[in-house]
Amino acid sequence: MELSTSEQMLIEQRVTNEAKSSRVAYILCLFLGGFGAHRFYIGHPASGLAMLVLMVLGVGLAQFRVGALFFVTGVIWVINDLFLIARMVQNQTNEFRESLHRELSNSNQAAAN
Repeated sequence: MELSTSEQMLIEQRVTNEAKSSRVAYILCLFLGGFGAHRFYIGHPASGLAMLVLMVLGVGLAQFRVGALFFVTGVIWVINDLFLIARMVQNQTNEFRESLHRELSNSNQAAAN
């Protein structure tokens, strides 16, 4: 079922108001990237937790020199994320838009029946 123009405008307004900001994600990545803060913000808690564990292991095992392996891996991951944040935020925004579209379509179909 096709949505009306006002329903599409409602969806876009909610997306504009509630979508994640690339700017905030980049700031979190630059200052707290090793702790996975930007991934938690974007909605990827599992990989954010993995980054946090890498950093904790890296710092905790630094005295045994094996910690450098974890720390360097985390740093490389953060640098890689600097190139991926824009796409991750866009994907999250598109998923949010699609979920709102499905929700509104389902409520319209329920009201029609």
